[in-house]
Parts: sequence; structure tokens; C-alpha cells
Amino acid sequence: MQDVSAHQEASGSEAKLEAVMQQIADHKGCGTHGGSGKASCGSQAGQGDLPTEIWEKVKNHPCYSEEAHHHYARMHVAVAPACNIQCNYCNRKYDCANESRPGVVSEKLTPEQAAKKVLAVASTIPQMTVLGIAGPGDPLANPEKTFKTFELISKTAPDIKLCLSTNGLALPDHVDTIAGFNVDHVTITINMVDPEIGAKIYPWVFWKHKRYTGVEAAKLLTDRQLQGLEMLTERGILCKVNSVMIPGINDQHLVDVNKAVKSRGAFLHNIMPLISSPEHGTVFGLTGQRGPTAQELKALQDSCEGEMNMMRHCRQCRADAVGLLGEDRSAEFTTDKIMEMEVDYDLDSRKAYQAKVEEERVAKVAAKQEELASMAGEVSDIKLLVAVATKGSGLINEHFGHAKEFQVYELSTSGAKFVGHRRVDLYCQGGYGEEDSLETIIRAINDCHAVFVAKIGGCPKSDLQKAGIDPVDQYAHEFIEKSAITWFKDYLSKVKSGETEHVQRGDAEIRQGALTAAA
Repeated sequence: MQDVSAHQEASGSEAKLEAVMQQIADHKGCGTHGGSGKASCGSQAGQGDLPTEIWEKVKNHPCYSEEAHHHYARMHVAVAPACNIQCNYCNRKYDCANESRPGVVSEKLTPEQAAKKVLAVASTIPQMTVLGIAGPGDPLANPEKTFKTFELISKTAPDIKLCLSTNGLALPDHVDTIAGFNVDHVTITINMVDPEIGAKIYPWVFWKHKRYTGVEAAKLLTDRQLQGLEMLTERGILCKVNSVMIPGINDQHLVDVNKAVKSRGAFLHNIMPLISSPEHGTVFGLTGQRGPTAQELKALQDSCEGEMNMMRHCRQCRADAVGLLGEDRSAEFTTDKIMEMEVDYDLDSRKAYQAKVEEERVAKVAAKQEELASMAGEVSDIKLLVAVATKGSGLINEHFGHAKEFQVYELSTSGAKFVGHRRVDLYCQGGYGEEDSLETIIRAINDCHAVFVAKIGGCPKSDLQKAGIDPVDQYAHEFIEKSAITWFKDYLSKVKSGETEHVQRGDAEIRQGALTAAA
């Protein structure tokens, strides 16, 4: 009888897990349309057919919602310095303000300092809705510091969503604690499900007081990662999977990773480019392992999108990043500064501000839908990319020379689809245009037919035109998607009339090391 009861209990648990995973996997974090199974993130145009409980978790989360990232900010607190694995693409750096990539921080914090910093930032940046712990090591290799931080913040700022990012090695041991703190968003970095490939990425893992290497280490890691993913999904915790695309090592294999994580209920898959410049001091950087081109990255993301929704707006943030995705205001909130601040955490004011943000989002979506309706009946196979200079809020509101990144949209008769971003070096420095920077900017958006800006000077405008990129400034401070659709309709008209010849653009360079945390 005991064996029968145990079997029934196990079967019931499996059925529960399957039901929860199916609910999340079916929606792909998205609202589906029509019978094709193709989905677009539900938060891009409203709730769609997302279950209410999932919509509430993602609607103002900048990392889980592409549309929300234009409006809401996040912050990371660097309370977790230790790590239990070594990655060939990682080199943790402390007291560093000159790089923007995971594992880099300017200062480490105690849980008490982190809690004070969260209150200071949330009081200054009312659109800050998410607190994440992502390192600079692994949060679950530092469980006491991580969960103490969550405990303090959940008491003093209960409206802020709590998140963590982990390599997953220790994850199965902490799922109950994660659920107990109402952490409803967890990111797991999963770069392989084949230990032979994993051995090329991870030199070692440290588990239960023992160091493992090679295929044995990779098998231990992947087994623990997938187990943890299933356990989180069973509890209704949304899981995003990060994967680093490493050409020649795991680029083709990431299709298998995508299928494996989808089958275990992952909500979102984020395939990121390898950052491997030699000056970063990583193994891959020092051995000359290249990162992908923009075209290679997009092709892989596109190939996986039929399986589940893909995250395209990741900025590979520092472990102490503050602000909207694409900006870093951490220098404004150093420990010395926040300890001197008088913090007034006004929850009502934060709610009122965020209500205004929601009004902006509704207006933006309505404007896009209105313009898209005007394109009904247009038939064309043309798809092209455009770059946009923006400070946020879904507006074309940045001067070309002040842009630290450009957001990239794919335009077609289906509308405007966000597909990524390109970091660049500032063109305007000290009031003068930097010609060397302009060359790198052109290489970064070389696959784009146009660049939308609030303003642009004569010299860069001329150079962009010579490079075959149309500088567009007539939509300054207007909504991005509405303006892009309007421009695309005009472009199609010119192609049909013969005024413009449509040509395919070349590939583009993913810039390494741009966008620093300088004040």
C-alpha cells in the first residue's frame, strides 16, 4: 500500500507540474493571435489572453516585458560577491566604473546598505519597479546575504518586485525560500544541455565542498539547472532563461537549449551575444573567441522564436545597474551619497506617478494601432531595420550625438517589431563631433535603412547618407512605432513609384565595451 500511495502522490505531483508548465509555455509569455501559434509578447499591446495573475507579474517589469522597458526602471544591488562556478566568458571586477557587463560593480554592499539604497533610488526614480540581485557572483552562492536583503526590502518597500539571477547550480536547494519571499521572477543562465559542449564553457564548478571539472562538472550543472527550472515552474514562479551565444561552441546548440527550457515551462528566453574583448580579461577574450555579428544573433533569435517568446531588449547589465534599461545611474547612488540622503519613501506618490506612466502606454499603443490600421491592404515582402535614438517612454527624444545606444525595429506590413539594441560611443564629446566615434556608430547600425533622431547635425547627417542610412528627424518627440510605420508606408510608396530602389543592407557590428557607468 505504501508503494501505491507513493506512486499516486508522485503521479499527482507530475500532473500538477505538467499543468502549470503547460499554462505558461502555451502562452509563451504572450498573447497569441489567430491559429498560427505565433505569439507576440502580450505586454506589447496590453494583456491579450495572458492569465491575469501572469499579466500582473509582467506588466511593469522591464526585463520580462519589452513594452514595459520603455517606461519602467530596474536596479541591481551587489550583495553577492562569491561564485560557485567559473565561466570562460566571465571576469568579475570590483571598483570598476568603465565597463557595462555582468559581473562588474563599483562597490559591494551589505544587505543593510542595499536596503537603504533601494529606498533612496525608489524615492528618486518613481518608475523603479524591480529590485534584482545578480551578483557580482551568484546570489545563491551567497544565500544569507541575498535573502537578508530580500527580507529587509520586502518590509520597507513592499510594492517593489523582487528578482534574482542565478547560474542554477544551487537553485534546487533554495526554491522554497525563494517562494517564501514572494520572489516571482527568477533568471537562470543556461548555456547548454549537452555536457560535452558545457565542458568548453565551464572550467569548473564547486559543489558540496568539492571542485568538479570537465564533462562531469557540466553534467552536474545542467542537471541542477533543469531541476531548479522545473521546481520553480511548479510553484508558479516565472522563469527567464539567459543564454550566451558563443560562435563555434554553442550557437547551433542553443536551439536545443531553447526546446529544453520551453518544455520545462520557461516563460522567456534571452539569447545574448558573447562579450569577449581581450581587455576584459576573460578566457574567451584572451584566446580570441569572437562574439556574434548582429545578423548572426538575430538569425538565431528568429529561429527560436517559433518555439517560445524571445527577449530582445536585454542590456547585459552590470551587477549594480540603476535606471531604465539602456541607462546606468549607479554613480548617483554611491554608498557615501545614499547614507547622507534623507529618504522619503512615499508610496502614494509612486503609485500616482506610475498611473501616469500607464496613461502614456495606453496612448502609445492607441497611436500605433491607428497608424497600423491605415496600412491595411498594403502587400509587400519588404522587411527592413531602422535604428532609433530614445531616452525612453517610447518616444524619439534623443539627439543623435548624445545617444549611447540605438534601439532597432524591424518594419514590415505587419507593423514595427522591436528586435534589439546597439550600444555605441558618444558622437558629441565636449561640444564637438568625434569622427572616430561616427565610424563605429555607422558600423553598429550598418544593417539599418534609417536612423530616427530628435535632432542631428549637418556633418553626421551627410556621412550617414553616404553610408546609405537615411537620417530621419521629422518625427522628433513623437511615438516610435507610430512614426516608424508612417515612414515605412512612405518608403513602400517610393519603392512602388520607382523613386527609391530597395536594397538589402549588410551586417552590423555588435559593439563591445560601450556604455559605461560614468556619472
